[in-house]
Amino acid sequence: MGCQNIIAMTLKGRSDRAVQVQQVLTENGCRIKARIGLHDGTGDSCSNEGLIVLQVCGSDQDIKALLDGLNGIDGVNAKHIALE
Repeated sequence: MGCQNIIAMTLKGRSDRAVQVQQVLTENGCRIKARIGLHDGTGDSCSNEGLIVLQVCGSDQDIKALLDGLNGIDGVNAKHIALE
């Protein structure tokens, strides 16, 4: 069960889908070692698109289940990068 895995995802309609994405991330919280969320925002203006990068631990099946959960949300495009 390695932690040499990255999931990078783009999120369109961030404000509308944040609750669904957070639910999937919470359900898989024990597999997520690190999380970075990025979006353009300046002052009172905040982009409705975002990028989230996760370092994840677990079996191939665990990672596939997380990817399937994220990609099952409209507006999310998640990809797995294995670093091993």
